[in-house]
Amino acid sequence: MILKIEELTRRFGGLRAVSNLSLEVNNREILGLIGPNGAGKTTLFNLITGFLRPTTGRIIYKGKYITGLSPDAIAKTGIVRTFQSSTLFLKISAIENVIIGSHLTSAGFWHALFNTHTYRHNDTEIRENAAQILEYMGLSSFGDELAGNLAHGHQRALGLSIALAANPELLLLDEPMSGMNPEETQIMMEKIIWLRDNKGIAIILVEHDMKAIMGLSDRMVVLNFGVKIAEGKPEEIQENKEVIEAYLGKRKIY
Repeated sequence: MILKIEELTRRFGGLRAVSNLSLEVNNREILGLIGPNGAGKTTLFNLITGFLRPTTGRIIYKGKYITGLSPDAIAKTGIVRTFQSSTLFLKISAIENVIIGSHLTSAGFWHALFNTHTYRHNDTEIRENAAQILEYMGLSSFGDELAGNLAHGHQRALGLSIALAANPELLLLDEPMSGMNPEETQIMMEKIIWLRDNKGIAIILVEHDMKAIMGLSDRMVVLNFGVKIAEGKPEEIQENKEVIEAYLGKRKIY
């Protein structure tokens, strides 16, 4: 087990965005996290990564309590996330974005951002690693393109490239396939599976493409109004009556 969440609650005034939530993430596992809009999925990501502090409860990563640590301290432990919207430096090249990503878990971020002497000294090795990541993500031919000029699907892939440059052990993916066409979605799915199988990265995946997340997840957790209403294998979740009701009474989730 790489992550354990115990009785986690986050209140915003009288609203419980996450309520008494407990879950576990195993090593080398893709855990799918689904639920209707407003279910608490992004709030949970923000709690795990330190962007929000829990009202009550505990977060344990690799056997150590990380509850309440700052985002940079949590990133240094090996927990890295992506965001629903692309958070890129649009006016620099794709490869420079990935180079900056390699420093997100250290003070070297500022050296990279401001092109200091320390950064330039290690530039060759860092650039080679960034180029390898871009090649893996199918972006090698776009390395010198400004991030802002990339197509939407390529920007999403670049966002994941930046996260990979930070060398995560637990990767939180927030709608990585949003806005992608079917071909791009299939490629991204293959990349995510490869990261689990070949890099040993544990992944928590939030994705509204139900066919994609059902196909990727080893297990799934379903939230509704901040409460866990179901947990199990994808085929079990698909037949769960409470889950079906949460998705507006549809006979199947997809």
